[in-house]
Amino acid sequence: MKLIHFSDTHLGFNDLDVINELGINQREADFYDAFMQVIEQIKAIKPDYIIHTGDLFHRPSPSNRAITFALEQFKIIEALNIPFIMIAGNHSTPRTNLSSPILKIFENFKNVYVSYNQEYKKIEFDDVIFHTLPHMHDESKALSQIELCEENIDTSKRNIMMLHCSVGAHYLMAEFGEWVYPHDKEYLFSKVDYVALGHWHGFGKVGKHENVYYAGSTERTSLGDKRNSKGYIEVTLDESLHVNYYEIQIRPIKIYEIDCEDYEHSVESLHVNDIKDALVEVKLTHLTPLQSIDIQTRDIKNLFSEALHVSIKREFKQTNGEATLNDIEALSLETYFLEHIKEESQPEEFERLKGKIQGLFSAYEEVSDDTL
Repeated sequence: MKLIHFSDTHLGFNDLDVINELGINQREADFYDAFMQVIEQIKAIKPDYIIHTGDLFHRPSPSNRAITFALEQFKIIEALNIPFIMIAGNHSTPRTNLSSPILKIFENFKNVYVSYNQEYKKIEFDDVIFHTLPHMHDESKALSQIELCEENIDTSKRNIMMLHCSVGAHYLMAEFGEWVYPHDKEYLFSKVDYVALGHWHGFGKVGKHENVYYAGSTERTSLGDKRNSKGYIEVTLDESLHVNYYEIQIRPIKIYEIDCEDYEHSVESLHVNDIKDALVEVKLTHLTPLQSIDIQTRDIKNLFSEALHVSIKREFKQTNGEATLNDIEALSLETYFLEHIKEESQPEEFERLKGKIQGLFSAYEEVSDDTL
């Protein structure tokens, strides 16, 4: 028996305000491309079953474009005549009963089986039972649903558990409503053939359990996710379990560091080859307030002009005797900053920077006033 397990596709996610030639947010298009790559692999592999362990969409009420894309892809899947079993994740589960679960739209597909009502659902075939435990807001209810799952294990067939949760606090994503699978119920994993997990965005086996795997996401929902590896799992069940992970092609993320203690040399040493259309993160380290004013964001971005997007992090150099917030609470931030620059610079340099600093604070206050 062969399965394809993928997860956390987050269709409809968009970010960075970069629009492509079709007028679509480029990051949103990246997520659609990742999904299509998996579908192309499914067409080539022709597994016996396809499973998706949650967060098909990024939001409980996705955009028309995201829904249209999903329906078009599911038509392709339907034509393969392969059962597709899918559970809801926390991103696809409404927070109140006022909204209808988005996964209901797939119930009219003959080969698609969905589980989304925040309760255990058994999906049974001649040779295998899929024990589905979608995302649940109520952890106390989740315990009773896990017990229902245990009652329905049938040793005469293959048994696959599907969950969208954290198996241990290590796999928490710091998101609304996520729940942790109870540790004292992990013995249940040994009673089934494979445990397919969604929610955590990295691929991997969980702890000591040889049959428990997160498939990971198919794209990044945060630039904090530095993984350049995203993909899907091919699971083969015969006398034993065989798990193979396959990567898909995603937009790379490149990380650079500029040491501001030797700024010019550090910039000259940068290797900015192979960054076309990449996501680039630049860290300015050992930065002083004087340098922070002179080093323009625009100039840094120009160094990586072929990248799709450049984010810049400024890490200031720590000095002895730095004032604390309590020391400066009676001063305006502008006054404190000007005093600091005055101490650190020559008179001519201070006069050159003074107007620049005042202009920056003036622009900031104008923007702040407009948002109130």
